[in-house]
Amino acid sequence: MSNSTFNLDKEQLIQQSFVQMDKHLQGTEYSRAQKLALTCRILFENGHDSGLAGQITARGEEPGTYLTQRLGLGFDEIRASNLLVVNEDLEVLQGDGMANPANRFHSWLYRARPDVQCIIHTHAVHTAALSMLEVPLEISHMDNCVLYDDVAFLPKWPGVPVGNEEGELISKTIGSKRALLLAHHGLLVACSSIEEACMLSIAFERAARMHLLAAAAGKIQPIDPDLGREAHDWILRGQRSAVGFAYYARRSLKQNSDCLE
Repeated sequence: MSNSTFNLDKEQLIQQSFVQMDKHLQGTEYSRAQKLALTCRILFENGHDSGLAGQITARGEEPGTYLTQRLGLGFDEIRASNLLVVNEDLEVLQGDGMANPANRFHSWLYRARPDVQCIIHTHAVHTAALSMLEVPLEISHMDNCVLYDDVAFLPKWPGVPVGNEEGELISKTIGSKRALLLAHHGLLVACSSIEEACMLSIAFERAARMHLLAAAAGKIQPIDPDLGREAHDWILRGQRSAVGFAYYARRSLKQNSDCLE
């Protein structure tokens, strides 16, 4: 066994690990619609169920279009075949039914953030409970550092987000960050891939639960900012998101193979 790695410093070991991840970690080969349908099922199984509330979208093949679920269906009912393709005005271009009128802010955010490929908004219960306190989400544990310094906060509820005013407010408040906590409402994640958005949504709800548990026991202590950013970059790799999504997809497909149809 070679002992050569014992002479490397931490940064060298991190970079070596990144090279290995790039080589060995592989994601899935599902279509965009199948990934979005899987995301709906995965989030339903991981605490994001809130009846018909919440929207999940992904950019479509044509500029100014995106995929989304049909209003009236729960996350657990979404299939690749019952997704809609809509334009920025929420007019249905492909599929039957209508999009959620609250999707309007997605159009604003896609316009403001060319880097975003997928937007997830849910009322996951621990996130929703935390939002009632009108306090930002605190990231103070290694597992949650994928969100470190990457969560914006909207401290006042603007009402039902069906107007252009809400779209402007939400897209301005999130800025360049990947996530947003909306007071008296829920979470928003805007990412460069469907896989990343799914993983960050799971992480967000877990972080909110941990925040509530820790705050109930005492004062949450902050972590070192440099270490928080180091952990953020360590976890937030495209390959890690892809392989994490693949794991949750395998779990979900044991019971939900119909979502690929």
